[in-house]
Amino acid sequence: MKAHYLTIGLLPACLILPAFTGAYAEDQPLKVSSAEAVRGTQTVVIGAFNVGFIFQSVDNSKATGGMIGAFGGTTKAKSELVGVTPEMMQAITDAAYADFKAQLTDRGFIVGDAAPMFASADFSKVKQMASPYEANVQLDKKSNGKSSYYKPSALPGLVLLPGDITSSGLSGVGIAMAIGPNQHAVSQYAASSGTAVIDVTYLIDFSDAKRAGAFSFGGGITVTSGMSVVDDYSKLNLVSPSGRMATITLKQPVAVEGDFAEMKDQTRGAGVQKAMNIMGGLMAARGFGGMKFGKTKTFTFTAKPGVYEQGAIKAATLANARLIERLASLR
Repeated sequence: MKAHYLTIGLLPACLILPAFTGAYAEDQPLKVSSAEAVRGTQTVVIGAFNVGFIFQSVDNSKATGGMIGAFGGTTKAKSELVGVTPEMMQAITDAAYADFKAQLTDRGFIVGDAAPMFASADFSKVKQMASPYEANVQLDKKSNGKSSYYKPSALPGLVLLPGDITSSGLSGVGIAMAIGPNQHAVSQYAASSGTAVIDVTYLIDFSDAKRAGAFSFGGGITVTSGMSVVDDYSKLNLVSPSGRMATITLKQPVAVEGDFAEMKDQTRGAGVQKAMNIMGGLMAARGFGGMKFGKTKTFTFTAKPGVYEQGAIKAATLANARLIERLASLR
């Protein structure tokens, strides 16, 4: 969820980065589509830089079968992040955006002012969303969450292009109505101005849910505190003056290690659940399979002010470095 660090001058003193350990690997895969659209790009303007924060997630494990069927059934882990204020999320977004611009410049790109683009006739057709934008997101087949997306203070509006957010329910209606016209309007501006338009979306997660192996007693999901820019839902789009759009997508999370939140197990009736699963395990061991009690666990993560922001900024700047490195190599 890279070896670049945010310039300290961009942060207030309370957000000076400590020595977090990055889990980034140099061979981290990225998915690139329509790479040829980037060739020859020199001048760019950032039309969107949206940072989403997951504040609630539900992860479901898969029921196991056969002789080990009684060792877990279906397990659900509900996780909630508390203590993160809108001001904290805005500060993270602004710092990540400033770092992204600085890294683009360091890589030899000329970054134009976004104000003329937002004031242009072409861009007047873009549907700008309110910031923060609340969305229900489908993270994978067995996991969903609730998130808030913020835009940088320096950009007039929150703009979304196709694929930026994989939303579910009513939260996806507004996006579905906007993304088609938005991409057309952005393409029109890129063509008329001769400047490529960059659109970035990050989704930041606060927990690390690991599904246990089939033979672990009790089965289920192990949840720990963490900080990462989520893979598949974090990407960079570049719309070229020719109208083509290249996309670079993170295929592994960009994560940092650290103690960013205080985690508490708020599960009600945990003792009863544990006893039932132990009984099921003993019965399975004696040859009586098929009893799948499952478990529902509830966790609350209380963010540590200052430390949470530092971890999120570090993860975002590492993601910036990885995406810009590939973007520069495609020129």
